[in-house]
Amino acid sequence: MAAALNLRRRYSLTLISTQMNPASLRDISCADDYDPNSMSVEKAREVIHRYLQPVQATERVAIRAALGRVLANDIISPIDVPGHRNSAMDGYAVCYADLSPSDGVTFTITGTAFAGKPYVGAMGAGQCVRIMTGAVMPPEADTCVMQEVVTRDGDRATIPAAQIAKIKFKGQNTRDRGEDIKEGAVVFKKGRLIRAAELGLLASLGVNELSVYRKLRVAFFSTGDELKSIGQPLGLGEIYDSNRYTLFGMLQKLGCDVMDMGVVLDDPHSLEVAFATASNAADVVMTSGGVSVGEADFIKVMLDKMGEVLFWKIAMKPGRPLAYGKIGKAHFFGLPGNPVSVMVTFYQFVQDALKILQGRSEIAPQVLFKAKLLTPIKKAPGRTEFQRGTVTQAADGTLEVAITGDQGSGILTSMAAANCFVVLPTAMGNCDAGALVDIQLFDGII
Repeated sequence: MAAALNLRRRYSLTLISTQMNPASLRDISCADDYDPNSMSVEKAREVIHRYLQPVQATERVAIRAALGRVLANDIISPIDVPGHRNSAMDGYAVCYADLSPSDGVTFTITGTAFAGKPYVGAMGAGQCVRIMTGAVMPPEADTCVMQEVVTRDGDRATIPAAQIAKIKFKGQNTRDRGEDIKEGAVVFKKGRLIRAAELGLLASLGVNELSVYRKLRVAFFSTGDELKSIGQPLGLGEIYDSNRYTLFGMLQKLGCDVMDMGVVLDDPHSLEVAFATASNAADVVMTSGGVSVGEADFIKVMLDKMGEVLFWKIAMKPGRPLAYGKIGKAHFFGLPGNPVSVMVTFYQFVQDALKILQGRSEIAPQVLFKAKLLTPIKKAPGRTEFQRGTVTQAADGTLEVAITGDQGSGILTSMAAANCFVVLPTAMGNCDAGALVDIQLFDGII
């Protein structure tokens, strides 16, 4: 108990100096379309993004450890790539001036150039060098003729006139030094996510370690006296907590350092201690459950006491009870308790916010595609809906989408069976089968 009191006392001192700027909150509340009790999806995204500042701490890591990390500074190429003029294919290195467009030409082969083993002799008029892909071009040669069009007899190589006519310019089938990357060029700007392709390119420059932003720390817990962790027996009215496992999976995929705080009881003391612990340890605090208006939902009370919250509800389905604010230095996302609502709100609001906090500079917009609806949908105007669907390609190449059964916010099977969201805008009402609707592919967001 004493440790908990000391923790809360330290937390209170931190909170005094790190709360969100009240002037900024007034700016939000004075906005024409600001409604903290039922904000639009678009406005909620805009409001969240106003308060996001990337982490600043960096660390040096080996190139293999950089996969999935975010660059903390620009990468400047220390070399030209390629580092020499080379052949783009297997063939014969020749001088373009020796090619006659009206007659075939026969060259004397003076040697062979391999990748990593250049031809070191001199190449005179009427001579050529057998050359392999990637091999250094002899200084006297400026063009490569592909081997398939050349007839070879001993050390003689003949190029027919018809094939010479297809060689349109000097330098054909060769790659110049620095053609891909010039020494001193900016290869990647800071904020770039390092993927497999980036690893390969960095290795081609000889880069063996680089500076990246530290991993974003995210603490999360579920609330609800009815929740039990896996491995515990269930009593009457109790259920297993699935939300922490979906959150864990989504956060791991984003490369976050995760702090799973388990299930926190629905009582003010337990919640206050959990919030204090989480906000002192993490950049982001996330909860699932406890942000609606039930008598046992104490999170709103705790946050009114311990932090600042900008909104509590979104004009959307599923996922209406969604909170965003700050607790001390940590950003706070209060997600709904229903399993599907947790995933929908995470993908629509939290994921991009975490990417910005990670320092990413390139965040792809949420791309929507049109698909023909195979099953009718009931919808009331006035809110954005995200229904779960399965999209397939018809014989004519167009996209078709069917809803994955019951769309209740507690039906997690509808999420597991889906490969897209069907996004129904605020003004839209019921949709008949055959209508064109917007879809958001999971592969683009998950």
